[in-house]
Amino acid sequence: MTIENPEIPVIAIDGPSGSGKGTIARRVASALGLHLLDSGALYRLTALAAAGQGKLDASPEILAGIAESLNVRFSTDRQGEEQVWLNDVNVSDQLRTEESGRMASRVAALPAVRKALLGVQKDFRKAPGLVADGRDMGTTVFPDAVLKIFLTAGAAERAKRRHKQLNDKGIDVSLAALSRDIEDRDRRDSERSVAPLRPAEDARLLDSSNLTIDEVTRTILDWAKDRIIVKRI
Repeated sequence: MTIENPEIPVIAIDGPSGSGKGTIARRVASALGLHLLDSGALYRLTALAAAGQGKLDASPEILAGIAESLNVRFSTDRQGEEQVWLNDVNVSDQLRTEESGRMASRVAALPAVRKALLGVQKDFRKAPGLVADGRDMGTTVFPDAVLKIFLTAGAAERAKRRHKQLNDKGIDVSLAALSRDIEDRDRRDSERSVAPLRPAEDARLLDSSNLTIDEVTRTILDWAKDRIIVKRI
């Protein structure tokens, strides 16, 4: 295994859609003072940019070109929510829609797009360290991560969480439809030919079905200390 920038530690948090890895990654990064990579946002941005150009159904090569040329910026608002900018336009709300997730899942299944975004993701690895969340952070993008987490929860529980999030925003969505969408997305992610969703061999498995956000965060921070991450940065 080739180890890149071994002096810059990476915590890789992988897992299926709706497992809470994005929220947890932000909390862990903030607690440890590390950079954050929301890899899922890059695929959503690629899909959004392609749709905006009327090229969502274009060839994999064209979509890969769109991925490579993304003009992206991430920031955090005063409430700690991630803000995502595409071509200097805040597209955060658009990225959080169910349609955006479905489009991203289609795009993410294309090997050419995954290859195009690999370098983009690796560039997020900067001192003092990085917390990266996604579906193949520990298996493909950062195989030398000092700590690998596979965060999961039952499909029904993930659907309930997503349903509550959308209802809190005033969006009326069928719980049954969300459950089907999550199951379909799980299947596409786990069956794709390149970088399928699966735990790294040395990942720690964490089922958040019956845990609070605070409990999951504390668990991962405890594991981080075991790997001497805090001392290394």
